[in-house]
Amino acid sequence: MAEIVVKYEDKVIEKIVTEKKRISIGRTNDNDIVLENRGVSRKHAMIEFNNNAAVIIDNESLNGTFVNNRKITEKMLRDSDTITIGKYSLIYHTEATQGGDEQASLDGTMVLNTKKQKELVENDRMEKQIIAKYGGSVLVGEDNTEFAEYKLDREVTTIGKAKFVHVKAKGMFLAGIQVKIIKGGNGFSLTNLGKAGKVLVNGEPTSDCVLKNGDIITVGKSTFKFIEGRA
Repeated sequence: MAEIVVKYEDKVIEKIVTEKKRISIGRTNDNDIVLENRGVSRKHAMIEFNNNAAVIIDNESLNGTFVNNRKITEKMLRDSDTITIGKYSLIYHTEATQGGDEQASLDGTMVLNTKKQKELVENDRMEKQIIAKYGGSVLVGEDNTEFAEYKLDREVTTIGKAKFVHVKAKGMFLAGIQVKIIKGGNGFSLTNLGKAGKVLVNGEPTSDCVLKNGDIITVGKSTFKFIEGRA
């Protein structure tokens, strides 16, 4: 059974486990998931389930629906994807785990003018520009890197301290090849080949993981941002 963890400003407020074929998300009480905030439309989005697949569909909402920081109209969900609606974050799992004065539209939804919303919209715009420029997925150098942007167009991209790696990383005790980023049919995955604790994804030590759009990868003292080159 699928599970959705609902967070408000990083605090878990609800966990929903469902076997329904479709669930609705919005501000009014007739939705399956009710998000009580004026930045959320009355009928904001829906998630449709078909066998082992789940698709989120934005209902032409005023402020938009984001998946892994990417604005979407319709998108297939993968395990641990983060859906952002207004000030809420909804974490999707394929299996259950243990306002202002001015109204912006007829449904009473307020246009969000928060710092977070502005950052999401601007980030989405910038990412789309980068994807259009390179025509695929990209590593963006954030800190202590030798490049601003690196196109991930190989089946395997290596990161480390050796002269022959594709991407150089800085820091003590890094292996010649510390990380492999592997391109597969369903996206990109990361494997740590070197010392444990030297590779972080979104601040958490990792040995293997599937990369999602917007993931922050830290190898030693070097930090990169993964931008997925697909909608």
